[in-house]
Amino acid sequence: MTSQMFKTLLIANRGEIACRVMRTSKRLGLNTVAVYSDADRDAFHVATADAAYRLGPAPAAESYLRIDRIIAAAKASGADAIHPGYGFLSENAGFAEAVAAAGMTFIGPPASAIRAMGLKDAAKTLMQKAGVPVVPGYHGDKQDAAALAKEAAKIGYPVLIKARAGGGGKGMRRVDRPEDFKTALEGAQREAQASFGDAHVLIERYVAKPRHIEVQVFADTHGNVIHLGERDCSLQRRHQKVIEEAPAPGMTPELRASVGDIAVRAAKAISYVGAGTIEFIADTSQGLRTDAIYFMEMNTRLQVEHPVTEAITGLDLVEWQLRVAAGEPLPLTQAQVQLDGHAFEARIYAEDPARGFLPSPGTLAFLALPDGIARVDTGVRQGDTVSPFYDPLIAKVIVHGETRAAALGKMASALDGCRIAGPVTNVPFLQALVNHAGFQQGDVDTGLIERDLQMLTSQAVPPREVVAIAAIAALRLTHPPAGPDPWSTLTDWRHWDPARRTAHLEFNGARFDLSLTGAGKSAYEVADATGTLAATLLDGNAGGEERIAFGDRIISATPVEHDGKLTIHTGGRTYVFGLPDRTSSDDAEEDDAVSDRVMSPMPGLVKVVHARRGARVTRGQPLVVIEAMKMEYTMTAPRDGKIADVAVSLGDNVQSGALLLALEPEHAPGPGG
Repeated sequence: MTSQMFKTLLIANRGEIACRVMRTSKRLGLNTVAVYSDADRDAFHVATADAAYRLGPAPAAESYLRIDRIIAAAKASGADAIHPGYGFLSENAGFAEAVAAAGMTFIGPPASAIRAMGLKDAAKTLMQKAGVPVVPGYHGDKQDAAALAKEAAKIGYPVLIKARAGGGGKGMRRVDRPEDFKTALEGAQREAQASFGDAHVLIERYVAKPRHIEVQVFADTHGNVIHLGERDCSLQRRHQKVIEEAPAPGMTPELRASVGDIAVRAAKAISYVGAGTIEFIADTSQGLRTDAIYFMEMNTRLQVEHPVTEAITGLDLVEWQLRVAAGEPLPLTQAQVQLDGHAFEARIYAEDPARGFLPSPGTLAFLALPDGIARVDTGVRQGDTVSPFYDPLIAKVIVHGETRAAALGKMASALDGCRIAGPVTNVPFLQALVNHAGFQQGDVDTGLIERDLQMLTSQAVPPREVVAIAAIAALRLTHPPAGPDPWSTLTDWRHWDPARRTAHLEFNGARFDLSLTGAGKSAYEVADATGTLAATLLDGNAGGEERIAFGDRIISATPVEHDGKLTIHTGGRTYVFGLPDRTSSDDAEEDDAVSDRVMSPMPGLVKVVHARRGARVTRGQPLVVIEAMKMEYTMTAPRDGKIADVAVSLGDNVQSGALLLALEPEHAPGPGG
């Protein structure tokens, strides 16, 4: 048994995956050890482990990427095995070698396999020799801009620039025109260097209607290699997966067997051991065909989306990892692998889809995730902070159904049950995706989100009743004080006239001013510009949920006030209202001044400064590039004008809302003005 071979397991990771590995480890009887940075001292994965060791300051380069400190923590804890999770050092051959050199077991493939697949250019050359089809492109050593531009022209536009190291869409750019190539290349190289310490890129033909299909493979130390079916991960934005499913829509048993055999062949070519994923790009412009599916890369680790494979196979892939690492043979043969039903996984992030999916770090003022209908993998609790230093994943929601339609219906219900206040999240975006007609029919490709982005990120206008609930909550009237006598509940009772209060709200740039008049015990007349609604507060439910009657209709809602905002969750939808300062100025000149300033939308590192004081710029012109969570975000000129001041320099760390640069006012005041 694995639990007898390994006694103590250190998880060299954080957040959701650390908690996920711990669940299986504890079930198998292993002691678990967490590691943490200063930003994660009070994190959920630290509280879940049997012991925890500090690695260093918040930046990953000073903590979760410090091999020496992780090995030292493992030795101090008495760990005899280390699980790398995903991300960070999970595909670092040097880390695997350091673990082995320290006399511990690395829960993953041998360093030679990691190294073989670690660089996409070398991996594709290796796969071609093994008879695995690859996307046409340039995978050579020439890296100067002119040479790469020449290769791109040979391939034919559009092309895809890809970092040869790492994954997750970092260091990847689509280029449609030759004149855009140099700028795109520079951005890809910077991002690749920041994320993987390797600026080397390759150029590939851009597939017109691509689908991202990947195959889960597993191998042991006894020469057995099998696959556990495929996943479709085509719903992506910025080359990062959003919703994954298994099996892939339109996949026939014959096609599955063919692609699975190719994946097994790829794993055998590098003497693979453990869990791995062979990723393919499929050109579906003429349907899903074997001769149009190309090897893209191999992830030599457990994938973020592994739960959908677990859902349709009934297997625990972390347990398989541990058993294989302990020297046990695979528990099943290929013929014994059975796929049952359909599964989806949706990734809930602290990010703002309406603002280009900018990360939205902050404190989780309220967190209620679906229970029963879905499996939820998370690494945070209510009150925790989504840090600006790491991936802003809040949770993964996984559902399983007998059919694809049944599973999709469960996902819709599960997302409706997600109630989160604090950071802006992508839950409304995920809900729109689940209801997308093409996605529901299984007509997916990696361009779906980009094509329908405006529709998918549009914000629903709150109904009058929701605005009325927000007004009641903004005035803090949802919880009348309890007391031993009836007088204590008369919050709005007055001796002469009914109490009247005014609530000021903002939603998506619109302002609401509502007056509330007391109309008896927990009853109010809520007046806005269009009329009056009668609202009565009823007894609430558990978890902060309120019940409000509007005539014969009763609405349940969860209001949460936080950070100058008010989040209302009702009917499976979330509405975030601003609570403006009543003393703030509405002067038009103030609004004009705001448009002259370019502010940082998040905490980050200044990577590029194109702006120069006194230079003239045009609206949309790139001025400053900010790196946050290893992704680059370009700040552009809000209008045509002249730069008055540049407030940042290359390498500066900036906070959210920090001034980056300012433009000269469009209309300078005249004499005496």
